[in-house]
Amino acid sequence: MPVAEKISTMEVRERLGDYLNRVALRHDQFIIERRGKPLAAMVPVEKLAELEKAARERLLEALRSRRAPLSQRDADRLADEAKHRSRKRKRA
Repeated sequence: MPVAEKISTMEVRERLGDYLNRVALRHDQFIIERRGKPLAAMVPVEKLAELEKAARERLLEALRSRRAPLSQRDADRLADEAKHRSRKRKRA
């Protein structure tokens, strides 16, 4: 699994095309920072699809394990939680 390289927002502004090529062609991953704080990630589209799939699978697991009916609000909360947990798990 590739390790995400940290880059600044200024670097992205100056060399966006280069970074996009690296992501698309070499599957590099970047964490974009402003003043040392992470703001966003640049990952290949396939990686994003994997993350979204993992989030859906976690949600389905959680829903299957429940015995009582689930409200829409609770379902939305679980979906959000699953998405965030899968992203954290993939980073580690």
